[in-house]
Amino acid sequence: MLKIYNTMSRHLEEFQPLEPGKVKMYVCGPTVYNYIHVGNARSVVAFDVIRKYLEYRGFTVDYVSNFTDVDDKIIKVAHNESTTPQEVSERYIRAFYEDTAALSVKKATHNPKATEYISDMIVFIQDLIDKKFAYVVDGDVYFRVAKAKDYAKLANKNLAELLEGASGRLDEEAARKESAADFALWKAEKTGEISWDAPWGAGRPGWHIECSVMSTSLLGDTIDIHGGGADLEFPHHTNEIAQSEAKTGQKFANYWMHNGFVNVDGEKMSKSLGNFTTVHELLQAIEPRVLRFFLATTHYRRPVNFTEEGLQDAENNVKKLENAYRNLDASAVLTETELTELSVFQTSFKEAMDDDFNIANGLTVFYDFISWVNKGHGGMLTLEFFDQVLEILGIHFEKAERLASEIEAMIEARQVAREVRDFAKADEIRDQLKAEGIVLEDTKEGVRWHRE
Repeated sequence: MLKIYNTMSRHLEEFQPLEPGKVKMYVCGPTVYNYIHVGNARSVVAFDVIRKYLEYRGFTVDYVSNFTDVDDKIIKVAHNESTTPQEVSERYIRAFYEDTAALSVKKATHNPKATEYISDMIVFIQDLIDKKFAYVVDGDVYFRVAKAKDYAKLANKNLAELLEGASGRLDEEAARKESAADFALWKAEKTGEISWDAPWGAGRPGWHIECSVMSTSLLGDTIDIHGGGADLEFPHHTNEIAQSEAKTGQKFANYWMHNGFVNVDGEKMSKSLGNFTTVHELLQAIEPRVLRFFLATTHYRRPVNFTEEGLQDAENNVKKLENAYRNLDASAVLTETELTELSVFQTSFKEAMDDDFNIANGLTVFYDFISWVNKGHGGMLTLEFFDQVLEILGIHFEKAERLASEIEAMIEARQVAREVRDFAKADEIRDQLKAEGIVLEDTKEGVRWHRE
């Protein structure tokens, strides 16, 4: 029985999709004004693992992750580069696809861009105005937070606390709003900035409205899972809930999932703190699958400490998996005992992952399975399970190549030398093969090899 920790309830809950066998899932994507950093990639990879495990469990997942391609930061970069916001956003959308493909992230079912849904946002906002959930001030449109039911429940806050925290604000926008907690649905046009015409005046959408509109347009009024980083609980996801449920009268999402941060020296990795490393930069220095393993193998709700040691551990573990994978003899015929043992691994892995996608516990089972494989247990069913777990982890290995005929002859010659106790010759051949990048392992089942 699959259980998910729901941020809304702060409890593990049995997963019951709206439609049997299908999952509607929305995960907030990047604002595309720069390359994604490792912290951004953490969210992308964490929810890719979750999506792939749901598919492993037999669900069809309609997975939506957006691009925010109109934003103050994008406009600033475009101004500094004397180019257009569209050129900036398209450049970094291309980079996002390149970087995430290198990390074996499965492309979303839909990757909508905010600018493709402006007309839908205008209709959505007008409906909120008509229902008195929103109001217009000098071309800006604000949402009336006081009318929202259980506002900020997701972030475990209440409106009184938020108003108290906002008290004393004297900025020009606060003076124009009915309440300090009200948030922008539409921002009035500013000179030199991109804008669209709307009934209340030209401008552009606020950040929060974008995800509500793209989610409801592509997945319907209510979805199964809404995900994103823990920093999105408030205000972004809180405001999504308020405006969406005010518009539709329906529950916005049944399960809310939030991934932990990537930390550097005890602080969250972020562009604002300047302590970030971009994926684009890091992939010039390390293998993509090492970074993928590093990000994929911590439980999604836990923080990840970004360290050289952590990356080195990931590299070592990837090599262990690859060696076992290359040594697995898929042509072997499993005995009844081996079939039972394999079944135990499969069941234990599923039980671990069914507990809120606990990849750490799932890996414990998988490492035991690897040890079992290394003892000579093979077969097609074993390879199939190996491939399934690697797919969830996002790690892929090429099938083992056949050795060149001359190397096969060298291995055979080494075996002959060992049989006649010419160990010097045997060692010489081993060293020659090592120079070719072939490492030999002598086991009771015979000689095995892998490439360094």
